[in-house]
Amino acid sequence: MAPLLRVEGVSRNFGALQAVDALSFEVDEGESLGILGPNGAGKSTLFNLISGEIRPSAGAIRLRGRELTHLPSYERCRLGIGRTYQIPQPFGRMTVFENVLAAASFSSGSGESACYDLCIDVLDRTLLLDKCNVAADTLTLLERKRLELARALATKPVLLLLDEIAGGLTEGECQELIKLISVVRRRGISIMWIEHVVHVLLATVDRLLVINFGKYLAEGEPHAVMADAAVQEVYMGIEAE
Repeated sequence: MAPLLRVEGVSRNFGALQAVDALSFEVDEGESLGILGPNGAGKSTLFNLISGEIRPSAGAIRLRGRELTHLPSYERCRLGIGRTYQIPQPFGRMTVFENVLAAASFSSGSGESACYDLCIDVLDRTLLLDKCNVAADTLTLLERKRLELARALATKPVLLLLDEIAGGLTEGECQELIKLISVVRRRGISIMWIEHVVHVLLATVDRLLVINFGKYLAEGEPHAVMADAAVQEVYMGIEAE
């Protein structure tokens, strides 16, 4: 079976800074891929390249065989790439339901009434149904994280990019998040997940990709990757023998 996402030799520089350097990898249908690396490794830049917020300096990005490299972000969204951000920024004065409805109607190009059932389903899956008429700026951090996920799911993604969605949460809240992502995966959605809360990734993803200075470092079964000497030296500061 052909991969869902194929990143082929993608690079991005900002002047003299090489943020992503000839990076290649694939994501299969239904797979969950964790992205790990120290601060400044190029992880968020990689997500920006996949979602279309910036263009690569070189290389190609394909979704189900279709090249996305030069498509704007809104077209990529409508083709099935959804995304969350490290810092949730909902429309604060709008209700939770209105936030999700805005995402659903934009991505589908349909009228709002045609998206009501989808929004209710998404809010139910993300445990926000009882908050649907609450203003978004009154939510707790965990609830805002859930809303960020709900807005992404409302675009009906085939590939979901999660950018440090566990950041700032307590251990109990992280466990709730793991359960929530497991529910999302049962719908067959492929996931790419950047996270510094390593145990959350280890409990959730099928495979880890580690990058450093924008370059490929290691890839494979999560626990095996974390035991790799080069990964431990770069990511955890454990000097390789």
